[in-house]
Amino acid sequence: MAPGADSSAGLRQEISACRLCAPRFAATATAHAPRPVVWFRSTARILIAGQAPGARVHASGRPFDDASGERLRDWLGVDRETFYDTARIAIVPMGFCFPGYDAKGSDLPPPAICRQTWHDRVMRSLPHLGLSVLVGGYAHRYHLGVKTSVTDTVKGWRAHWPARIAVPHPSWRNTGWLRRNPWFETDILPALRQRVAEILHD
Repeated sequence: MAPGADSSAGLRQEISACRLCAPRFAATATAHAPRPVVWFRSTARILIAGQAPGARVHASGRPFDDASGERLRDWLGVDRETFYDTARIAIVPMGFCFPGYDAKGSDLPPPAICRQTWHDRVMRSLPHLGLSVLVGGYAHRYHLGVKTSVTDTVKGWRAHWPARIAVPHPSWRNTGWLRRNPWFETDILPALRQRVAEILHD
């Protein structure tokens, strides 16, 4: 295969066709069908490892296509065009599909079967990563093998730097967390933005 060529097309097609969770999703309060949001190529230099698509992303088919995406792009110091360039940035959630809501309207967790079926193969298909940005507790546990809280994992970011970094989810629900932990913005974000810029312009 020529240098710079993408070798992940077959795997992306397999994931896009996955319907393992169809009965599970049909039984949720949203009663929706699977729609895997697959956004990576083997040439990517940066990985964004998230949790799972929300309802808006389920509708659009574009990851982080919401207010949390705007906040995440600000954290990274990149614009929309760069963020959605699959040749450079892979976006791989722990669940490729929107898990749905429970009867109380709360988000359901990403099904473990998604990680068990796909994620080791996906990670093997991304050999050029210079940085993995791990968004939220589910990604922290899979990629780092930690059992610590999100706050403690993020505080210990230097233990995995510069290849990997743990960050909280950029959801509006975490605005209070960001206010209570100003060190995230003052200490971590400048280093993260610099590292992202270095890799993208290498």
